[in-house]
Amino acid sequence: MNWVSRKIHLYNVTMGLYMLDWWERYLFNILVLILLWFICYNSTRFATDVYENHLKSKVMYGGDFGFGGKIGPY
Repeated sequence: MNWVSRKIHLYNVTMGLYMLDWWERYLFNILVLILLWFICYNSTRFATDVYENHLKSKVMYGGDFGFGGKIGPY
């Protein structure tokens, strides 16, 4: 038994999929993949939104860096 088949077996046993029929296992795996896709998609959208609206102006030249005013003689 190689590493990949051991991980698949561990996934099936941990999630209780070994007792399901083949079509129930496929349905469950499709639902898990859709859930993971939604989580990844929305987290990347949230991260880019936070960067664009909050961090980009602070990182660029002339930002207040969270201190309420400019730093330096500029």
